[in-house]
Amino acid sequence: MEKILVTGGSGLLGSKIVELAKRDYEVIPTHYSRAIFPDSVKLDVTNKDQFSHTVKRFMPDVVIHAAAQTNVDLCETNREEARAVNAIGTRNVSEVCAEIDAKLIYLSTDYVFDGERGMYSENDRPNPVNYYGLTKLEGEKFVRDLCKKYLIIRSSGLYGWHLRRRNFFTWVTDSLRAGKRIDVVIDCYNSPTLASNLAEVLLTMVEKGSEGIFHVAGSERINRYDFAIKIAKKLGLEEKLIGPVKSEDLKTWVATRPKDSSLNIDKIRDALGVRLLGTDQGLSVMAKQSQKP
Repeated sequence: MEKILVTGGSGLLGSKIVELAKRDYEVIPTHYSRAIFPDSVKLDVTNKDQFSHTVKRFMPDVVIHAAAQTNVDLCETNREEARAVNAIGTRNVSEVCAEIDAKLIYLSTDYVFDGERGMYSENDRPNPVNYYGLTKLEGEKFVRDLCKKYLIIRSSGLYGWHLRRRNFFTWVTDSLRAGKRIDVVIDCYNSPTLASNLAEVLLTMVEKGSEGIFHVAGSERINRYDFAIKIAKKLGLEEKLIGPVKSEDLKTWVATRPKDSSLNIDKIRDALGVRLLGTDQGLSVMAKQSQKP
């Protein structure tokens, strides 16, 4: 049985990967601050020696690197931490994977693109407009330069139930349930991706031995306001509490966001014939799951 080590195993995507992978693989979940799984191992990707010692103790065949600093505004204001985790941490992971001949699967982002036109393919040139995207792109370069076997997966607008990690979906639902009015940008588009759907596709890629760069995201390009309205309707919440606003008028964002970071997923569909959900299908899954973490 192949052995898979997951960094960021307590995060939104990492936890979904661990849950699904345990059916068919020997899985080593890891965490940085708080564990979700009882067998989770504490791991700091920024500490090369500690990371190397831990990984070599388990000698995984595959390392899924889902650990990251994903708070876009925090990355902008605390650049040292952002680069330490997203870029240097990924360099550490890449070097150790190369040493033990493990395949590295690196979770990247649509924010490596500038958002000037959207529906980006794997052949389009990255040009990040914020520091988060810059650090994730630097991480991609370390993976390509240092690893013998790798898979870089760019996704977009990840959402799902989670006990502690807030995402766009949970921010909208929590706010509306509390009767709070929220302003949501109407001029920013992406490809919202259900975390459990991404985890399923990722494990299919492990099984099939996929390598290279792939865009794996939801099948629908949509702006954030329209997605928020869909969330409210699907869960029976008050959509009148959601107000449209242009990104230039939103005062809560520190970092610039790409206007349209939606992703073209033709490559992964053609390669594996996988099913990637649109927002209606994804929200139906979320409604059935209720608030299961």
